[in-house]
Amino acid sequence: MASFTAKDVQALRQATGAGMMDAKNALVENGGDPEAAAKWLREKGIAKSASRSDRDNSEGIVVARVDGSVGAIVELKCETDFVAKSDQFGTLANELLDLVIAHGEGATSQKNSELEDIKITLKENIDLGEVVRYEAPAGAVIDAYVHLQNGRGVNAVLVEIQDGTADVAHDVALHIASSRPAYLTRDDIPEDIVAAERETLATISRNEGKPEQAIEKIVEGRLTGFFRDNALMEQKFIKDEKKSVADVVGGGNVNRFSQVVVGV
Repeated sequence: MASFTAKDVQALRQATGAGMMDAKNALVENGGDPEAAAKWLREKGIAKSASRSDRDNSEGIVVARVDGSVGAIVELKCETDFVAKSDQFGTLANELLDLVIAHGEGATSQKNSELEDIKITLKENIDLGEVVRYEAPAGAVIDAYVHLQNGRGVNAVLVEIQDGTADVAHDVALHIASSRPAYLTRDDIPEDIVAAERETLATISRNEGKPEQAIEKIVEGRLTGFFRDNALMEQKFIKDEKKSVADVVGGGNVNRFSQVVVGV
């Protein structure tokens, strides 16, 4: 007869959401092996790993890589940094990244079974987060950068530059990781956001006692700082603040960029 205790049954119930008798039967059927029992319950449609879906999973890992003309970012989400730093979790994230680079964003579905298994094994609300894939057109270069914290990726950037060099693309990726721009250019910022900022700046200027006839000019000047904070191409370059990112790119052009930060 399989050897297991009441505590083993309770642990399996907590891990899978199964009832007491279902958990006990699963352990009996699988010789007391909790992982095999959890898998057996899922295959029977009894495990309820999805019951964890309402638990916060703001921890996780981001992985990114460029392979030839293709680059990608994959985010895998979990509840604790303990799980995020585990080998099993990191391995799955990198396997997902391999699939995305080779076959496209939709290829992550090939790992749905493994995702369900790891939810049960690690007992957390684990889910696929953001997935980004770029395929560079002719004349463009892609760079990926991942900022590590305690041995895991927490901030990943993918940038594509037309008529640029690998060194420039890498510098821009580093800049994005640090400065976190929300938009590529000022023209990409939605009009309603700019209008709201303009109204706020006008109110601030009036509260400062600025004359009404000067408000419009003052607001337009202050909007320059708003655009510099939010638009990549207008930001001061982190390695040399005398230059803008546009200056660093020179005759090239940033086609697009993506940034994925754990917990954001």
